[in-house]
Amino acid sequence: MNPLCKPWEHAVSRRRFLGASAGAFAFGALGGLATAQAAEAMRKNEKQVLFVWLDGGISQLESWDPKPNTPFGGPFRAIPTSVPGTHFSELMAKSAKQAHRLCVLRSLCTQDNSHSSGVARIQRGDPRNRGVPYPYFGSAIAKLMGPTSSKLPPYVWIKPDSGGFKTEDAGFLGPKYGSLAFGDGKPPENLLRNASLAADEDEERNELREMLNKRYAAQRRTNFTEASSYVFDTARELMRRSEIFDTSKLPPKDQDRYGRTEIGRHMLIARNMLEAGVRFVKVANYGWDTHGDNFNGHASLVPKFDRAFAAIIEDLAASGLLENTLVVAMSEFGRTPRINGHVGRDHWPEAWSLAMAGCGVKPGAVVGATNDNGTFVKDNGYDIGAVFHTWYSALGIDSKTVEYDNHGQPLPIAHEEMKAIKEALV
Repeated sequence: MNPLCKPWEHAVSRRRFLGASAGAFAFGALGGLATAQAAEAMRKNEKQVLFVWLDGGISQLESWDPKPNTPFGGPFRAIPTSVPGTHFSELMAKSAKQAHRLCVLRSLCTQDNSHSSGVARIQRGDPRNRGVPYPYFGSAIAKLMGPTSSKLPPYVWIKPDSGGFKTEDAGFLGPKYGSLAFGDGKPPENLLRNASLAADEDEERNELREMLNKRYAAQRRTNFTEASSYVFDTARELMRRSEIFDTSKLPPKDQDRYGRTEIGRHMLIARNMLEAGVRFVKVANYGWDTHGDNFNGHASLVPKFDRAFAAIIEDLAASGLLENTLVVAMSEFGRTPRINGHVGRDHWPEAWSLAMAGCGVKPGAVVGATNDNGTFVKDNGYDIGAVFHTWYSALGIDSKTVEYDNHGQPLPIAHEEMKAIKEALV
């Protein structure tokens, strides 16, 4: 068994995990590091992931793979990007200026054209063994890589609507590796310590909580009690970093650059999370299922995404974090070339696109192509299993040898009949 698969949580004690020592840094207990500068230098070398999920299906034809002046091209122009010969939709004007930092995969060819199966299949990587529920990509990274030295939760999800701890993402890994979701990008209620409670009193209460937890856990199934305790412990780290959630105090220029929209604000919080040291940050944006009025819908949706996405790519590059952060922007499928009777585009897994950037990814690359009308991929298309191998390779994980241990059953972390897309990797 590769050491990456051994549970990282066994390497440190509960006390050390909580970072309760007086010498702990703002990002959490970092052991023998002498200075905050050294801690920051170490954290910058840790690999992280930003996963932008455009739920419902962004149209590749109105974003990464435009086909103007064709039967299915739609009304929008294609514009040049910062990479000579590469064009994006005119709705992606700001991302076009960041194309030299992006790797666009234009030849995705997957299988599921329904949301119910497609969302799970794409985020799980569709390994061949489907007898057990595989973890979503964020849960897989939480298991394989654990938290960074920040000790903040390894997998957070910034999303519209409600939040909470989403154990279903973890699949057979168990509830502990679920996502900590922040509804509307806000911290959970009562996250912050009440002002009337002193820090030492809070510490005493938590010591009592730990003692009672041990007594409670001794008589119950460990996977659920462990998850409950884990969520509470990582939340304590978030208490110390409450400013992560408050974008109102950021410079107005930053808020304008990201856009004063839901996705703009959520992407700013994601930037804060990455800067603070969260291992895996997922940002979800809804409303992309444009079966009707596709062009007006994308004319509204795409520029909001484009502004926020380009801004965070630019900022991660400027701070140096992009070098060690894998960035992915995608949906569960693309949209049909054919325009339906409601002036919409339907679900289309046969030929669509995603964008990547950062850690291990070849900047300025366009991998694969669709035919002139955008109906199907040219040559060989790539299924999601190959994409998972590519992501793991970019993060330094050998997806051909590393395995999960499902209660003694070895399972591959990605589809064993597929392999990484070499053209997308440095």
